[in-house]
Amino acid sequence: MSSGEVKQRLVSLDQFRGYTVAGMFLVNFFGSYTICPQILKHSHDYCSYADTIMPQFLFAVGFALRLSFNRQVELHGRPAAWNRMIRRMFGLIAVSLFWYSYTNTSGIESHMASQGWGGTLFWLFKRAWFQTLLHIAVTSIWILPVLSSSVGIRFLYAALSGLAHVGLSWWFNFEWCNTGDNCIDGGPLGFLTWCIPALAGTWACDVARSRTISGGVTRLVAAGLLAMGTGWLLSCGTTIYNVPADQVDQLADQKLAANPVIPSKAQWDQWNFQLAEPPFVAPPDKTLRKWNYWMMSQRAGTLTYPLFTAGFSLVVYAFFLMIGDGFGIQVGIFRTFGVNALSGYVIHDLTGSIVGAFFNNKTSAPAMQLVALVVFFLLNYLVLRTMEKRQLLLRV
Repeated sequence: MSSGEVKQRLVSLDQFRGYTVAGMFLVNFFGSYTICPQILKHSHDYCSYADTIMPQFLFAVGFALRLSFNRQVELHGRPAAWNRMIRRMFGLIAVSLFWYSYTNTSGIESHMASQGWGGTLFWLFKRAWFQTLLHIAVTSIWILPVLSSSVGIRFLYAALSGLAHVGLSWWFNFEWCNTGDNCIDGGPLGFLTWCIPALAGTWACDVARSRTISGGVTRLVAAGLLAMGTGWLLSCGTTIYNVPADQVDQLADQKLAANPVIPSKAQWDQWNFQLAEPPFVAPPDKTLRKWNYWMMSQRAGTLTYPLFTAGFSLVVYAFFLMIGDGFGIQVGIFRTFGVNALSGYVIHDLTGSIVGAFFNNKTSAPAMQLVALVVFFLLNYLVLRTMEKRQLLLRV
């Protein structure tokens, strides 16, 4: 591995982003097939592999924003840099609202018929609109005031945002996200915790560009393990909500815990400080442990989840920094996916519909389900590779 300074353009960022896009393709398409293992699906009550994908997008966005914003400040001054960033993010908001409305036309029609304009707009705001692209846009605007600040200021901003999310979840947000039309990816207040992996990405940018590669990898892994460990230790609060054996039948139909954010004195007193399951290991079902704020939940954007996955993103990025910028190794498919990530996000919905129409039996023979996955990946790769060769890159 080279011990010199990192290159002007970081191969590792495109490789990391490409890996994340590939992971998105895998979990979004394959998750509906019966042979897909549970760890590749979203379960909403623990952190599966599928749940690591979206935080990595936020991490990559924070990394790229830090690079872009500081460059714009140097070239054009701070006001012009702010203006450019805000215009880009509002452009992404416009794209998000259009895309998620277009891909939810059947839901819009159904809600219009039963609830009218008011109910439909409420459903769009709570669930349909606040998905990956809109979360990226809103989170980017949220972190913009500290984008060029010191690492201490950014850390404090992330911590205060996380605490604000805890408070709002105690007030109403956790129950609201998990009842009625459930939220997606934390709902409208998700930016308060999504800023944690995004700001971790801004720090990774600093480390990757200001230190030797070997030193940067060491720091990233150490910080990543610390964040992962802290997130998991906080998640051990979920065992407060284990159901006593004599109440299992009585509470069987209840999904959400009583006092799901701040336990009552009685709940504290009966807690035996049991450790939670490690990440990627499924917890007991809702009959044995009620859903609560301290479990790692992508649906509710609970603090423990983006904190753990921010650390996971740091470790994964450190690997790509080592092999990409250190050893000069690139994976071609990751490069193709990584340089055109937004196109990949939009295209995979369309290609998924096309492939799904031909392989519509989700319970068919395992071999056919795997063929469907391979065809889906090949179709996406061919489209994105063609765009890469012709330098057709979708940017906001």
